[in-house]
Amino acid sequence: MGVKRLNPVTPGTRFRVANTFEELTGDKPEKSLIISIKKSGGRNNQGTMTMRYIGGGHKQQYRIIDFKRDKTGVLGEVKTVEYDPNRTCFIALVEYADGEKRYILAPNGIKVGQKITSGSGSTPDLGNSLPLSEMPLGSIVHNIELNPGQGGKIVRSAGSNAQLVARDGKYVVIKLPSSETRMILSTCSATIGSLSNPDHSLENKGKAGRNRWLGRRPRTRPAAMNPVDHPMGGGEGRAKGGQARTRKGTGLKGHKTRNPNKSSNKFIIERRKK
Repeated sequence: MGVKRLNPVTPGTRFRVANTFEELTGDKPEKSLIISIKKSGGRNNQGTMTMRYIGGGHKQQYRIIDFKRDKTGVLGEVKTVEYDPNRTCFIALVEYADGEKRYILAPNGIKVGQKITSGSGSTPDLGNSLPLSEMPLGSIVHNIELNPGQGGKIVRSAGSNAQLVARDGKYVVIKLPSSETRMILSTCSATIGSLSNPDHSLENKGKAGRNRWLGRRPRTRPAAMNPVDHPMGGGEGRAKGGQARTRKGTGLKGHKTRNPNKSSNKFIIERRKK
C-alpha cells in the first residue's frame, strides 16, 4: 500500500499525490451486491436547497456491506479486494461455503484466498469477527458494535483501529482512534485488525475539479457574504474582528455541542484529547 507523486505535466498534477491501489485485485463489483444511489443535490422533496455545497459528481453505485458479520459458523474465502467510492477504506468480497457472497470492510494485509470466519468460537485472526469477550487484551480491532447485534458503528474509516485495553465486569474498555477511552458491552462484536488504505490521509487531490467529481461544490467564505446572508458578512473592505459566528449566530470556537445529559456519557472513561 502506498501513494505516488505524479509528474507535473499539467497544473492539476503538479501537487497531486495519488493512491497506487496496489492492494486491489478486482475492478468490477459483484452485481448482486450493488444498488443505485439517487443524488439529492442538497434539495429536499420540495426542491428547496437545505444543504449547501452539494451537487454534481460522478454517478456511483452503493455496495451493500455486511457490517453485522452474522454469518456465524460458516467458513468464507476472500475472492477480491476492491475499491468502494462510498468510503475511504477498501472492501473485500467474501464467498462462503454455502455459496453466498458478501462484502466486508477489508482489513489491512488481507489477501485473496484467505479464510475468515465470524461468531463465537472464532480464532482472533486477521479479518475474523467475534465477541469482544473472547478477544485477548491488547487486540487491535475495527468495525465495533455499540449494541449487540446492531452491526459495526464505529472505527470504519481508512487505516483506523481501536485497542482492547481492559475488562470490567460485563464491559470491556476500548481505546478509540480519537484517544477517547470508553466502555462497551463485552457481548458486542468487532473485527480483528486495522483497516486498509492507511495512507489515505497523505493523498492530495491536486485540483478543484476532483472535488467536483465527488459531488462537492465550492464553499463560500462567510466574510465574503452580505450581512443578510451571514453574521460575519458585510463591512467596508475586508472587515476583520468580532466574534466568529455560525450562520445562525451561535458561537463558533470553543462552543460545546455535545448534550451534557446524553445517555452514553456514563460509558466514557476519558474524553478525547483536544
